[in-house]
Amino acid sequence: MPINFEKILGSHEKALMIQARRAGLLSANIVNADTPGYKSRDIDFRQILKQSQGDVMSMKRTSAGHMTSSGSSMTNFQTLYRVPAQPSLDGNTVDLDLEKAAYAENSVRYQTTLKFLGGRFKGLMGVLRGN
Repeated sequence: MPINFEKILGSHEKALMIQARRAGLLSANIVNADTPGYKSRDIDFRQILKQSQGDVMSMKRTSAGHMTSSGSSMTNFQTLYRVPAQPSLDGNTVDLDLEKAAYAENSVRYQTTLKFLGGRFKGLMGVLRGN
């Protein structure tokens, strides 16, 4: 009997991809905090995850070649620009404190998702070993 990883892992695999992409955007914001004209960017994690779950749940797989992860919406995130609370005179919209807090929160969520997935894989290994 084949193992259905999508059913076992749920949306956590997708969450990791989204969180990794968000970490890249947030770190780019932090690095460019002093770059004149740089516009702070982010993604809406909840919206993307909800959209990706809808994509999978609304379609049925009729062939082994259908619905591969490379063609999913998980790689095509809509990047949004932050509305600055107080833009600088040089046009930079990065709020360094906000970006650092968002990066820390995203990092904690990423680590939590990794721990959850690690527990799932430990459970799978136990089942495979017959424990």
